[in-house]
Amino acid sequence: MAALSKSIPHNCYEIGHTWQPSCWLSFLHITRGALEESLKIYAPLYLIAAILRKRKLDYYLHKLLPEILQSASFLTANGALFMAFFCILRKILGKFYLWSPGFGAALPASYVAILVERKSRRGLLTIYMANLVLLFCITAAMYMFFFRCKDGLKGFTFSALRFIVGKEEIPTHSYSPEAAYAKVEQKTEKHEEKPRGMNIIALVRKLVDSVCKHGPRHRCCKHYEDNCISYCIKGFIRMFSVGYLIQCCLRIPSAFRHLFTQPSRLLSLFYNKENFQLGAFLGSFVSIYKGTSCFLRWVRNLDDELHAIIAGFLAGVSMMFYKSTTISMYLASKLVETMYFKGIEAGKVPYFPHADTIIYSISTAICFQAAVMEVQTLRPSYWKFLLRLTKGRFAVMNRKVLDVFGTGASKNFPDFTPRLDPRYTAVTPELPIEFS
Repeated sequence: MAALSKSIPHNCYEIGHTWQPSCWLSFLHITRGALEESLKIYAPLYLIAAILRKRKLDYYLHKLLPEILQSASFLTANGALFMAFFCILRKILGKFYLWSPGFGAALPASYVAILVERKSRRGLLTIYMANLVLLFCITAAMYMFFFRCKDGLKGFTFSALRFIVGKEEIPTHSYSPEAAYAKVEQKTEKHEEKPRGMNIIALVRKLVDSVCKHGPRHRCCKHYEDNCISYCIKGFIRMFSVGYLIQCCLRIPSAFRHLFTQPSRLLSLFYNKENFQLGAFLGSFVSIYKGTSCFLRWVRNLDDELHAIIAGFLAGVSMMFYKSTTISMYLASKLVETMYFKGIEAGKVPYFPHADTIIYSISTAICFQAAVMEVQTLRPSYWKFLLRLTKGRFAVMNRKVLDVFGTGASKNFPDFTPRLDPRYTAVTPELPIEFS
């Protein structure tokens, strides 16, 4: 508790915005950089989501841009307001305490920022996790169980999973097996009417069909057009292609930036390790889930929603191909949110107004406290994200001065000392620092 009461007399220029003495100009610098990076993050993200959800033209004309700007404003506000409250707290308190440059500034900034974001995106957040793959396995198991249950999932989550694993894994269909077979026959007739010339996709499909045409299909399986083997193989090929194309699209802006200076870098757009990793992750997830579901139908001779728990858990191992803290934490937080609201609907869990906003604010404030006082405790991916959002300015804080609090603030920056204009400093470097 003694450390919490300690303070240092330095001003916000000496500790925080060491590149610029003016608090106002520093705020504008952070805002401009954060807005630029936020647009780079959300523009392709929302565009890809709109394509996957098969949005109509009206959405692209009237809603896409406002949603991108709203989410970009949220992320921008999170970074910019942290700088603002950093300076405001120093002016109010007159000093810096252990909690004020990190947690104290980030808590109100995060609270105000999350109010800017759309309410549907304010999920309950998880700060840390013990094991990345295990967390994803458990999350995937529960998601797939709710997906298989009637009214288990709704909205975008249901649509996304239906796109990924296919509508064949939904236990209730609006058409009978007889109608399904009739559709297959109609498709076959249509294919026969087509000219003999085939494109590459058709040739690959024909090859897969020829390899697996003698494979079995259980009577409980809903994939009437394919046997179980081809069903899993086609699922892998389809989602591998989707993952590969998504990564290619995300790399287009950076690749074309070097179009004239380094043309050879365009090849990395197609032959990049991350492209294949995301493809392998999505493809293996779908094929493992479908394969396990079919296997359980054969073993138990029935189609049961509980199969989704086992299949989803095993499919979660696919995270080994694409270890993403962001994906795991986001899905886990959305799962907690889904279960929380289901508990409210069932009358078994009390409703706390603004719980998502409060939890987000506290979680983000804790992360910012670590980013200021103990960078070594942060996940490298999150630290890189903060550097990207602030254009590297988070790394030029005067952490050597913060070492007096005993957190090892400058441990990762042993050789960095900011060049400060003595006209704007409260404490000259020659004077010793005394605790009050």
